[in-house]
Amino acid sequence: QVQLVESGGGSVQAGDSLRLSCAASIVTFSKYTMAWFRQAPGKERQFVAQIDWDGGNEVYADSVRGRFTISRDKADDTLYLQMNKLEREDTAMYYCASHRTPFKRGSTSQSDFDSWGRGTQVTVSS
Repeated sequence: QVQLVESGGGSVQAGDSLRLSCAASIVTFSKYTMAWFRQAPGKERQFVAQIDWDGGNEVYADSVRGRFTISRDKADDTLYLQMNKLEREDTAMYYCASHRTPFKRGSTSQSDFDSWGRGTQVTVSS
């Protein structure tokens, strides 16, 4: 079973930056597409960004494209989300997730991911 642990959340002002991390305890981390999702209070969980298993492709939600960058470090099995120019609308619990099938690309649907972390809270105030 894959274990994912997020960190790096916090309370910031609009316009600030944060970098989220997701440590993965999986021997074959490099074989799985990874993603970030978020859930704001009272709202459905939504896709934020994903990166293919080999880092060859990144997909972003329209709301974060140009401000957020997803990356992965195979050396230490860690997924990152660099968030710049944060807005109040970015306030949410952020979750990382691992795809259910190795070597699959371009997934943005929650149903494609079967391992989830517990989340890290990001709060942006103006």
